[in-house]
Amino acid sequence: MAEVLAFKAAPEGPVIVERKGSVLRLILANPPANALSLATIRAMQDALDAARADKAARVVVIAASGKLFSGGHDLKEMTGHRGDPDGGEAFFRETFDACGAMMQSIVSHPKPVIAEVDGIATAAGCQLVATCDLAICSDQSRFGVNGIDVGLFCTTPGVALVRGLKPKHAMEMLLTGEMVDAATAKEFGLVNRVVPREYLSQVVSKYAETIASKSPSTLKLGKEAFYRQAEMGLADAYAYASRVMVENMLACDAKEGIDAFIGKRKPEWTDG
Repeated sequence: MAEVLAFKAAPEGPVIVERKGSVLRLILANPPANALSLATIRAMQDALDAARADKAARVVVIAASGKLFSGGHDLKEMTGHRGDPDGGEAFFRETFDACGAMMQSIVSHPKPVIAEVDGIATAAGCQLVATCDLAICSDQSRFGVNGIDVGLFCTTPGVALVRGLKPKHAMEMLLTGEMVDAATAKEFGLVNRVVPREYLSQVVSKYAETIASKSPSTLKLGKEAFYRQAEMGLADAYAYASRVMVENMLACDAKEGIDAFIGKRKPEWTDG
């Protein structure tokens, strides 16, 4: 039985937080489209920040209730601010800045973050999927960055897409606005696995539990290093990665893990 944790948002949304064992689930619950309204973005940011300090949680899963994963930004909310004295500029800036900060907090999060997608993920919703460390979707899922259809180029989703997909695949999605099915999303590198809908939560839980069984300190160290070296030139990346490997080898959990491997026993992580 999953434990529903106390949270600032109302129990029904916009983000529900549950923990089962060492896996923390953040569930978008902003029907009908699970739109990333400013309130939803802030709620997700609060949940991600709280997860940093939650020692019991080792892996974070971002999922959604309802038929859509997320339809992206709340365009009705944004349109409602066009009547502001500045034409909505301040609200637009606040929303996009908050969303960008939330996405970056996923990348910089010390714990692996997995997207569990069942249904449609468009625009900033697709950006959220692309930003997570891993993504597993049902065979009924579809993805798109369709801002171009309403006169908006999905520039901020493009930041995540170009870092996870081949540039031409990312540009294809951005320029056409066309939806891609789950199989194409896997081919493009947007998701890791496509599974039948009825097995989605089971497969995600298996992945999450497998990762959660590893050394928390090693996961944190490795995730940070992965993203940092990816932004470096080849020589700098190797120099940095070598320093991290030395740091990792000197850590208590590495000594314990290697000793356990040699001794043919299960390691006991100390998170050090």
